[in-house]
Amino acid sequence: MGQGIRALSKTALLVGISLGMAAPGHAQQAGAPAVERPLSVIDWLGTQDATPTPAAQPAPTEPAVTDSGATPQVTVEPLGQGRPRQIGLVPTQVTGLPETLWAGSDPETLIRQIEALPDLKLPAAQSLFFTILLADAKAPGGNAAAGDALALARVAKLMEVGALDPALSLIEQAGVATSPAHFDLYMQISLLSGTEDRACALMRVTPHLNREYGARIFCDARAGNWDNAALTFGAAQALKLMPEERLALLDRFLNPDLFEDAAPLPDPQRMDPLSFRLFEAIGEPKSTRRLPRAYAVADLRDLAGWKAQLEAAERLTRAGALPDNRLLGLYTDRAPAASGGVWDRAQALQRFETALQTGSPDAVAKTLPQAWLQMRGAELEVPFAALFAEKLTQITLAGRAQAIARDIALLSPAYESVPARDGAEDLTDQVAKGSATGRRPDAPLAAAIHDAFAGAEAPAALLQDARANRLGEAILKVLGMLHEGARGDPATLRDALATLRALGLEDTARRAALQILILERS
Repeated sequence: MGQGIRALSKTALLVGISLGMAAPGHAQQAGAPAVERPLSVIDWLGTQDATPTPAAQPAPTEPAVTDSGATPQVTVEPLGQGRPRQIGLVPTQVTGLPETLWAGSDPETLIRQIEALPDLKLPAAQSLFFTILLADAKAPGGNAAAGDALALARVAKLMEVGALDPALSLIEQAGVATSPAHFDLYMQISLLSGTEDRACALMRVTPHLNREYGARIFCDARAGNWDNAALTFGAAQALKLMPEERLALLDRFLNPDLFEDAAPLPDPQRMDPLSFRLFEAIGEPKSTRRLPRAYAVADLRDLAGWKAQLEAAERLTRAGALPDNRLLGLYTDRAPAASGGVWDRAQALQRFETALQTGSPDAVAKTLPQAWLQMRGAELEVPFAALFAEKLTQITLAGRAQAIARDIALLSPAYESVPARDGAEDLTDQVAKGSATGRRPDAPLAAAIHDAFAGAEAPAALLQDARANRLGEAILKVLGMLHEGARGDPATLRDALATLRALGLEDTARRAALQILILERS
């Protein structure tokens, strides 16, 4: 990505203040009694005499009185418009994005853009999107309430794509007690990530933040407060404060002995995190395959079988929501138990990794094509390249294996160091160097990429947004354009790449172009 997130983590600033006292400067004479004077770290508190004489105190004076009867000037500020905070996990020194990323934008416009952005497929676009969602930046218009609303939208989008860990960290940094909406989102993320005990503990000390009776019942039951849980459930049932399907689910959760021989409950019309955890608690866990991506995180736990873990990891990695090494660790965790689908991918990758560790060119040449074929089938070429490109460059290959290794290198972060094919540059070589000087290709998308790197101008409106402290808004627009362009719109692709370059996001532009060229050719 443009300025690259290499790791997503919070930064804490610890300030230590140490106050020391010096020893007296003169040694005591032999036999003389030691005289210890109090030493102070504040100069003006020091005294010359062991017993200071109290100074005469001035007589108290009357408080100041106004000279006129005019109305004093009073500053008025609406509630909720307090001092704006900067919200974000990754500092500007890492992202390369300014603190004024959102400053000049209308918050409602930004929120609509974030919510409407499609499911990005290009890994380069995914990386840039995560960067701006997590970037430390000032609130739009210097408005604290607008900053809080934007933070909610950013967290909700992270949750939508399955990035629960950064979503949880961002909502905690924004303040889970800021509003009931913040707490609701915090509880949902906690339920899916398995950290609901912290959310329940917060609910007990700030019950006014919770708007969900079901969550209150769930938390009371987990804490062993069965009487409170039963009382709340009875009231909710009598007053019909929850839908019937939720009441039936909570009834089985609280009274499992009464439903030992009962038929399983039907799937809810719309799954939510609390229902998902309740079904799991009553022994009727639901498959995450057809649920939103965020639910797949639950399958990464040891409670799930290896196949479910692999499928969930692949799904999350495709979205850029899971570290590549986590996927590799699951692929190599044990020997495949069957064949077909994810088992074939695990087996092919294990054989390739073993061959790579031996350093044998013949073994690598024999296993690389099959591993690459399996990764292409799962749309995991870029994560595979990030994992293995560096080691592949250390092995001399020929023929088909050499061509595959070259594509892998171009898809990796080290694409700039890839030598030209057979001494002659093609478009991928030119893009890797940030220019396009050869013949314009005939293929529409390749021609658009050529034009973008041959000096095509970026749309003036997007550059104007960036100059007006609306850089985040401009980047969101470009991400949408990049998505549409990669799907087959050459003119939009050219404008998106040209804008990325004009905004200084050269690395994102090059990686996106290389991914389109290589993956389309594959």
